[in-house]
Amino acid sequence: MSHADRPAPRPPTASNRLVLDYRAEARRLGPPPTPIIDAHAHINGPEAAKVYREARDLYGVTTVYSQSRIEDAEAVRAALDGDVRFVAVPRWMSPDRRHAHTQGFLDDIAEWRERFNSRMVKFWTAPRIRDIAREDFGDADFFNLDSEWRRRQMRLASELGMMIMVHVADPDTWFATRYGDASRYLHKQDHYLALERLGDEHTQPWLLAHMGGWPEDLHFLDGLLSRHPNFVLDTSATKWMVREISKHPRTALLELLEKHRGRILFGSDIVTMEQHLAPRKDFAPGTPAATFAAQASTREEAFDLYASRYWALRTMFETAYDGESPIADPDLMMVDPARFDAMSAPRLAGKALPKDLLRALYRGACDATLEAWWRR
Repeated sequence: MSHADRPAPRPPTASNRLVLDYRAEARRLGPPPTPIIDAHAHINGPEAAKVYREARDLYGVTTVYSQSRIEDAEAVRAALDGDVRFVAVPRWMSPDRRHAHTQGFLDDIAEWRERFNSRMVKFWTAPRIRDIAREDFGDADFFNLDSEWRRRQMRLASELGMMIMVHVADPDTWFATRYGDASRYLHKQDHYLALERLGDEHTQPWLLAHMGGWPEDLHFLDGLLSRHPNFVLDTSATKWMVREISKHPRTALLELLEKHRGRILFGSDIVTMEQHLAPRKDFAPGTPAATFAAQASTREEAFDLYASRYWALRTMFETAYDGESPIADPDLMMVDPARFDAMSAPRLAGKALPKDLLRALYRGACDATLEAWWRR
């Protein structure tokens, strides 16, 4: 092949800064020590789901717990050959947001349970939801975990035999910057008060997303799990997990995983959308459509977006890799804009976990908790 005939080198992207061939990387990693259950993803769009399925299959993931839009659920189930568990979520894009998060969500929970055998309800309580609550409802506390409507929804979930998933808090980097006004967003520890009370009141399993919202503090997570035997964690939010888990000594992570073996589950937080497959269009800045369109605009870019999360997590948990993450992490620029830009990435420090712990993390923990509940 002449120089002129060679394909142009691929440019780095936010999902592939190192210009890796994620298909070849999957072959290099080889099969995981056990087929993986992904306890936390958001699979939407029939075509995007097919691209996701290739990444999932290559990296040894089988079942996925998906927080899909209810209108996409049938198509997603077909694209994944039924190997999906649906987590009940409200209609965030509804033009009638008040209905969607009050009686509408009660109706949707019942529909998720009846049509899709959903056995889990998700409550998103990230601090930035307080801004949405102020703007749309005139009440910053509207979405609090112990608010009137969320308590009603929790009671219905319990009556229907459903578990509870919660996104409790956000990264320390956000509390140091975006959430710096504690009078508006509260202190990080404040977000756990209602969680601990309600976790005692509703005794079914609770899945706390993103390592309970505090991967920066393994001691805190140890205390949270020790106080609440019905709490389990997932490792979703890949950029956040790579940045913070990499900072911990391997021995500290091993101690937490060993002490709470069977209660920490693998999760990725992969989000798939049809906008990832279409040429970039002009969307209103700051809208969800604009955010998704900026992440990918072809099937190959979408594949890299999805596969990068599985590559990063498996590399961190299984290997002794020590180098930059291939995924750009804007949180670095948020905290220190003089040193970092939008394409900067943190160190990814592989922990080379023992195979027995990998088997527990990748599948055993989910089998013993979420899957056991699903089979009831």
